Amino acid sequence: MQIDRRYFALSAAALTLLGTTSAFAGADEDEITKKLEAFRAAQQAGNADGLAPLLAEELSYSHSLGQLDDKAKLLSGVKNANYKWTTLEYKNPTVKVVGPAAIVRFNFVGEQEFTDGKKTPQNLAILMNWQKQGSEWKLLSRSATKL
Repeated sequence: MQIDRRYFALSAAALTLLGTTSAFAGADEDEITKKLEAFRAAQQAGNADGLAPLLAEELSYSHSLGQLDDKAKLLSGVKNANYKWTTLEYKNPTVKVVGPAAIVRFNFVGEQEFTDGKKTPQNLAILMNWQKQGSEWKLLSRSATKL
């Protein structure tokens, strides 16, 4: 097999691109991690206006009891909630970028206090799918399972 300079030049270019792709994935993972924390903070505060820019128009949001919301229904539910979060943590989050999508998993642990004073603990496994739309990462879908 004869190897010439073009072979080495192409190999070097390919390795450079692979390295660049990894750097972009790391930057995307960092951005998604920040958006995930913004989502958690807005959710805990009951701030629908803080959630809205993080959500894709095509959102499919599944609750642990099976209720399914689109973007408008989720935001309405947050605005009209009859409870507040006394605590809310996203424990052990993982972010895996796959092209223009990202798979996010974490343990959702918190406590809700309802207007009648009743407190309800929550312990859920969450799967979120984020999609890069233009230059922004948006939450496309979410599924919750009780633990």
